[in-house]
Amino acid sequence: MIQELLAYFNPLDYVGIWLFAAFSLAFVVSWGSFPAIFTISETKHLMDEPNSRSVHSKKTPTLGGIAIFMSLVVVITTLGGLLETKILLLLLGGMTILFFLGLKDDLLVLSPSKKLMGQVLAAMVLIVFTDTRIVGFFGILGINTLPYWVSVIFTLFVYVLIINAYNLIDGVDGLAGSLALFAAAAFTYIFLKTDDVSMATVAVATMGSLIPFLRLNFSKHRKIFMGDTGSMIIGFMVAFFAVRFISEAQGDIFSKYGNSAPILALTIVFFPLLDTLRIFFIRAFIHRKSPFSADQNHLHHGFLKLGFTHKQTTGFIVLVNTLLFVICLLFKDFNIHLQFALIIVIGTTLYSTVFIYNWLFKNNSKSEIMGQAQ
Repeated sequence: MIQELLAYFNPLDYVGIWLFAAFSLAFVVSWGSFPAIFTISETKHLMDEPNSRSVHSKKTPTLGGIAIFMSLVVVITTLGGLLETKILLLLLGGMTILFFLGLKDDLLVLSPSKKLMGQVLAAMVLIVFTDTRIVGFFGILGINTLPYWVSVIFTLFVYVLIINAYNLIDGVDGLAGSLALFAAAAFTYIFLKTDDVSMATVAVATMGSLIPFLRLNFSKHRKIFMGDTGSMIIGFMVAFFAVRFISEAQGDIFSKYGNSAPILALTIVFFPLLDTLRIFFIRAFIHRKSPFSADQNHLHHGFLKLGFTHKQTTGFIVLVNTLLFVICLLFKDFNIHLQFALIIVIGTTLYSTVFIYNWLFKNNSKSEIMGQAQ
């Protein structure tokens, strides 16, 4: 009887209940994992040691990514049986590769080259075996369709870029997790609009896995970090959502987002990409050092130097990224080149306003002091 019910069950007929179940399952697993993670971290002394670059002064567990991973594993291996099983199992395979690489890096430290190889392998599993890739630029720069291998290489570059972007912004409380939560919510909305219930399920499960983590990541007394394990997994998930969305939009001539898919995807990951490209430019061309060397030149460090708290920094950044997403939805029927230009200009301007205001305020203050002295 149960088999007959499952054979005729379609999640789209009960999408609200279905997504609530996925969210709840991920939330419960994530919430229930943290006591054990804290116990193991404290017993085995698996803590982040503060150093000259740290913005924290206490030893803090770094294994929060385990709970995020376990939550997604449980949802994919249970509810995934009624969805697109092949692509979800391959997604799980890619996540597992990054989980073990991230875990080793959090515990023993892993070389950047080995992490990069793992990221490439995880991405290639999905690109090759599911043929989920960015096949063209929707007319941007006059390019509609890319040759197969160019498409594969560009999609691989997108994965690696987004995974490392989320890893790099994980520098203040809640920032990487909150931006991933926003991205998962944005993609849930988009996937529901396009009737992609499989991806909506995974996206909403990602939300459920992140909320318990963020509660502790923002805590003063029971804090935990997601570590490289968590940042690589959430970066991988967001990259997969973006590639899937763009790929499906280009393959469907009746898609609601056929004229805006790449711009919408860019908008959702705007801050991580902006900060990553900015920091690479500063390191390589201004400081003349390796783009992968650590420093405190990230935008979130700039907010802290201006006196923002961790919560204020995270809140402002997520608010701006959400505003950009809403603006992009309003502009989605514009010419794609105009959409691209507007999002770049508006996004860069909004993130720069605080620094421009502070610079102007300081200059005005100096002028007033000099005027009084004369």
